[in-house]
Amino acid sequence: MRRRVRLALAAVLLVAGTAACSTKEQADKTEQQPIVVGSTLSLTGAFAATGIIHKIAGEEFIDRLNASGGLLGRPVKWTVLDDQSDTTKVGPLYEQLITQDKVDLIIGPYATPNILAAMAVAERHGYVMPHHTAVLAPQLTYACQFPGWSIGPTPNSFIPSLLFDAVASLPNPPKRIAILTSQSGSAAFVTDGLGADKNGVPTIATQRGLQVVLNEHYAPGTTDWTNLATKVRNANPDLLISNSLGVDTVGQLNAMKQLGYRPPLTFSLFPAPGPLLGLGADGNGILSVSIFEPNKANVDRMGGEVKVIVDDFKSRATAQKVPYTVFETQAAASWNAWQILIDGVKGAGSVNQQAVCDYLHASGADTTFSGHLTFDPKVNNFWPTTLGIKQIQNGDWVMVRPVDKAVAPIQGPAG
Repeated sequence: MRRRVRLALAAVLLVAGTAACSTKEQADKTEQQPIVVGSTLSLTGAFAATGIIHKIAGEEFIDRLNASGGLLGRPVKWTVLDDQSDTTKVGPLYEQLITQDKVDLIIGPYATPNILAAMAVAERHGYVMPHHTAVLAPQLTYACQFPGWSIGPTPNSFIPSLLFDAVASLPNPPKRIAILTSQSGSAAFVTDGLGADKNGVPTIATQRGLQVVLNEHYAPGTTDWTNLATKVRNANPDLLISNSLGVDTVGQLNAMKQLGYRPPLTFSLFPAPGPLLGLGADGNGILSVSIFEPNKANVDRMGGEVKVIVDDFKSRATAQKVPYTVFETQAAASWNAWQILIDGVKGAGSVNQQAVCDYLHASGADTTFSGHLTFDPKVNNFWPTTLGIKQIQNGDWVMVRPVDKAVAPIQGPAG
């Protein structure tokens, strides 16, 4: 009898020990499994020149994160799919990432229309979605989307005011402006406003006493710029405002050059930075917006970590044969978005989507390039902007506004 009891007890202990070992093995295995972040980027198509910047920045960020121990004690893996610069492909690809690939986390794509498409999927599945570059603040209503680049809740007023303040400081400020606008979401928003808010470049120009001599819209994907170039030449503005994305401004200016014309001043809203520098002397004086440029004075002011990030990005971009190897505003926005995501997960102590969202609303996120960010759902999580103006001078982008970030004064037209 006692022998049978002893044998039964031994069997129970063996089963319990086996179960404990199995549970520990499973826990160890889970700890080693990567946390998977899913996203799309425009690696081909019209936005590819900018998409590759976000890809390299993301790869660099994750390598640094994993080298420092990963996230929640686990390595991080990034699954990135090519949306081919096609907004109609973005939603289905994010559905695939969430429902089929079952990624733990997501991060947004590049370009406002693509971000809006991804946000709809994120909201449907309750996923937190930091993103790099969307500025169409009134439409970004999902409480758990978090912008890595903020121009405040009313970019349609802020951007033209920032630009007109900058050019008003020139000895001979422009009086006549021409506007070319992509009908893509964020660009059209800066020109036309949205809904009841009709403020934008033309209305604010008129308030400033500037004459709008041309105001033309064009479809995304336009490649033949001859007609618009002719209209700009005939309007003869002092300042061309190209509210566009990617390489559109390059195509416009090349078409004008074929007509023997060059605007005295040009502003390009959200360009791929390298191709404008590729214009050579014809690009000198072009203006755009920026949250960060790696001008030496800026890098020195921000400290050693920034220099390491900037230098590593350049090495990676060079190795991938990217024409423009500078860590600038697009890369900085990408870095911000990744830091928002990682801070949220660390703060929540898990990849639970609602916990991450709640933590970011309560505590914000610390970023290398834009400081501490706070997120208020009442203004769609758009934090106080750090945006400035940059200009191509002597073949390089330099910050010219605001004063505390400027490394050179703004320049007017040559001659």
